[in-house]
Amino acid sequence: MFSGIIERLGHVARAQHDNGALTLDLATQMTDLSLGESIAVNGVCLTVVSFDAAGLAQFYASPETLARTNLGALRSADIINLERAVALSTRLSGHIVQGHVDGQALLNSVTPLSGAHLIDLTLPPALARYVVEKGSIALDGISLTINTLSDAPDGSARIGLTIIPHTWTHTNLQSRKAGDFLNVEADILAKYVERLCKTSIQQ
Repeated sequence: MFSGIIERLGHVARAQHDNGALTLDLATQMTDLSLGESIAVNGVCLTVVSFDAAGLAQFYASPETLARTNLGALRSADIINLERAVALSTRLSGHIVQGHVDGQALLNSVTPLSGAHLIDLTLPPALARYVVEKGSIALDGISLTINTLSDAPDGSARIGLTIIPHTWTHTNLQSRKAGDFLNVEADILAKYVERLCKTSIQQ
């Protein structure tokens, strides 16, 4: 489990596609990794399959992972968000993030404002139903709060968020531009509520 508070930025050393899967060699700068450890890479929970003393770690992304996330678009030198799994003694500064990406959102615009940045995104219909104004959402693994929300006739939703200067400089949002797709993990509580409501109606 993760909290959506990015621990550090890394970069892609190598991205190798093979038979629909992807092997990623990432410069994490983490020198105390463990084999089999879970790391959230742009919000996607991946397993460390090998590493060296300098923090160069290798990860495997399955075809299912590539179908749901933006990892397949990664290229050498791309900046990535990294977060290690939370410990029981860790403050949960963000919200509960599983690292299980639900889909992707289209970044429509990035607007500087008084040192912060306003971002506007479109969520597909399958994800739009899980968001509420002032609710939590994870974008590329970053725990954020939805400031504005407007529903479209096709079932999609436009959401607006304010990125404070600290978050801007400590995550890969600084390298994002209009037209990019960001990984989205909806609040797990919203999905549980939906499931419980469906079960109650059926009974």
